[in-house]
Amino acid sequence: MDPQLDPMKDDLPLMANTSYMLVKHYVLDLDVDFKSKVIEGSIVLFFETGSQHRKTSSTGRECCQSECDQSHKMRASGPCHVPVTNVSACSSEMECNGSAVSGKGEEDASDGNGNHSNSEQASGISSSEDCCDRENHGNEDFVLVLDCCDLSVLKVEEVDVAAVPGIEKFTRSAKLTDVSEELGNLRNQIVQELVALPAQRWKEQLCCFADCSRAPGCGELPFATGPWSLEIRKPGVGTPADFPHAVRIWYKTNPGGRSVAWTTDQSGRPCVYTMGSPINNRALFPCQEPPVALSTWQASVRAAAGFVVLMSGENSAEPAQLPEGTLSWYYYVSMPMPASTFTIAVGCWQEVKQQEDKEQSLTPAAQTNTEFLLPSLQADFSWQEAACGHVDYPCRFQSPAGSCQAVIPHRLFSPRCLLELCEERLLQLIPRCLSAAFATLGTHPFSRLDVLIVPSNFSSLGMASPHIIFLSQSVLPGGSNLCGTRLCHEIAHAWFGLAIGARDWTEEWTSEGFATFLEDIFWARAQQLSHEEVKGQQELKALLRWRRLRDEVQNSEEELQVLRPNKGSTGELSESGASVVKYGLKAEKIFMQVHYLKGYFLLRSLARTAGEASFLLSLRKFVRRFHGLLVLSQDFLCMLLEDIPKQKKSGLTVESIFQNWLDTSGIPKPLLEEVETWKECRLVQQVRGEVTKWIQTNQRVRKSSKKKRKQDEVIFQKLLPDQLVLLLESLLEEKTLCPRTLQCLERTYQLREQDAEVRHRWCELVIKHKYVPGYGDVERFLREDQAMGVYLYGELMVNEDAKQQELARKCFASAQEHMDVSSARVVAEMLF
Repeated sequence: MDPQLDPMKDDLPLMANTSYMLVKHYVLDLDVDFKSKVIEGSIVLFFETGSQHRKTSSTGRECCQSECDQSHKMRASGPCHVPVTNVSACSSEMECNGSAVSGKGEEDASDGNGNHSNSEQASGISSSEDCCDRENHGNEDFVLVLDCCDLSVLKVEEVDVAAVPGIEKFTRSAKLTDVSEELGNLRNQIVQELVALPAQRWKEQLCCFADCSRAPGCGELPFATGPWSLEIRKPGVGTPADFPHAVRIWYKTNPGGRSVAWTTDQSGRPCVYTMGSPINNRALFPCQEPPVALSTWQASVRAAAGFVVLMSGENSAEPAQLPEGTLSWYYYVSMPMPASTFTIAVGCWQEVKQQEDKEQSLTPAAQTNTEFLLPSLQADFSWQEAACGHVDYPCRFQSPAGSCQAVIPHRLFSPRCLLELCEERLLQLIPRCLSAAFATLGTHPFSRLDVLIVPSNFSSLGMASPHIIFLSQSVLPGGSNLCGTRLCHEIAHAWFGLAIGARDWTEEWTSEGFATFLEDIFWARAQQLSHEEVKGQQELKALLRWRRLRDEVQNSEEELQVLRPNKGSTGELSESGASVVKYGLKAEKIFMQVHYLKGYFLLRSLARTAGEASFLLSLRKFVRRFHGLLVLSQDFLCMLLEDIPKQKKSGLTVESIFQNWLDTSGIPKPLLEEVETWKECRLVQQVRGEVTKWIQTNQRVRKSSKKKRKQDEVIFQKLLPDQLVLLLESLLEEKTLCPRTLQCLERTYQLREQDAEVRHRWCELVIKHKYVPGYGDVERFLREDQAMGVYLYGELMVNEDAKQQELARKCFASAQEHMDVSSARVVAEMLF
């Protein structure tokens, strides 16, 4: 095995050989068993021949050496409607058919056993003979490699799609004979015709996929599993073009599999959900994980009555009643997406609905917000009429109805015990935030949205997937600020991260940086703030993020601070299409925010150069041009710089942005010049005044005797949540704060009732100053706010205080069983 693919190392291997065969559609048929904590069933994968071998077959084989020689010529061809400035810098692999032509590299190979087995065997991207030699000599079977981990594969078989009644319409001029080889060609031709159906026939296509998925098998296929892959072969078949294009895999998940979390919700009821694992969905179903494998899917999922199945799907599924108290839920997606975006959550969720008396009073506000467009954005968007540049699918950007829908249909789900809080804090925010997003970016890429409050072991504040958003319960307490900003952040991912995906997953900033930048824009519009209020809050937010970035840079490895770690080789694949995600398995990377923060500051800097109104127009233009495609950093930067007339005078170039922002660690030099301006904004100055008051109060308390407790009353101003965060962070810089000062601080601002960001800083103060009356607040935070509590475990241990260390171990012992695996590993290293 290549040492870079050692499963114990930091890089995540993407093993699927997508350049040879590319999955176009998945059909999942699954049963969820909470007693055994297993999801079991089958998945049928429908393929097209990959770009490396699309013209090669046993009946009409081209010279393989010629094909390999042509690969670089093919790589230089441009994507649909995307200008290419140079081969290394632009998205040359985004072809109209949705597949990617990869560059030079190594090829996947198995150990050759190929027996029916689910035992672990060595697997990796090997450096054995290349495809040209293998095809020319015809001595080896072609091996299909899928990404797979923590699964028990029971059987793999070819699907006889030719046996489906009425399928003849997809056979064109081919004739059915008894010759096995011709039968195989016929089946592959049927699949080829099926995956190529035009977008207007998507309903028919889904029905045909479903019918084909139920077709009988026509021969088992030998397979072998490795730590990261499933390798499948068909004896005697040496080319991808001749390999079965419809394959059914029977499998079951492992109770300890890393793609899903089996836990209980806040009401104590069992549930299971995909929690955004670093290994993505390969422990949920065998798949092709590289981003270029854009596919559609449909899934039937059965669970016991009482459970609700939510999934990334275009339809709001209604359950079908089955015998023996089982319900079946069906979802589908017609927009091709990476398999990593597939999301499922099965639990006793309940829908949160607005009470009728409140519904009428909230409607006018929502209608007003629908019209909330800044004058600068009410321009003539004639460029919006251009054709889409993606593969053919039913696209909302080409739908007149979709293009003017400010608020898409949405539902909110939560455990029973949080229904009232969700109705009070979250339900009314969803339409306001959706409308603000539409006012900023235009057409919603997805037709509907479910929002789910997930269990307390969720390791993040939120996660966005097609048609569904997961939110942590931590966003609910303490007013609407944290709830609203996080909801806006996840809504922004519909455009940046989902509709527009990263071609290289190491470039996380193209998703997280954009979502962080846009959450401020969306939230300001959702609140309908004045220009001055927006400016003040955004400068305060910038200062808080600057402080966070500064601290993270000081306390993290330099290599993890680089936004484009692959630099000039970003986006490159091996010949087979396999690659690695650099640092994708590094545990501490999960808790870092450098990609969010540096990406945000880069976009903020560019917006200042271009002017905010012009910059937001450029974002709309970028969305219109690149939705449905995979991008690299330079795709956005090249387009933006074309739109900034000042860039030539300022010396701003793609290369300078790479050098100053994306390819280096530490604080970007241009950012150092901006910090002082944020410190002068009114909201920050107000906090400074309050900090001074608290320092003076603390000094008086320390000097006063026990008999003279009465002090002159100090009037403290009311602060916004973000101001409270800055206040507490500033007080954390003080060497000592007296217990009476801390008591007064908590009572003045009712810190126990504030949002999780404020309470986190309060817990830091409690730990630093060993304020025993606040230990209950720390314990509560570690139990209920696991998405943010990991850092506090370290603080409890660093002080070397016996009571604090005992508290840390006690909290970890009670939470460990249901804790996110990565979080638990990091905390365990702190404690033991």
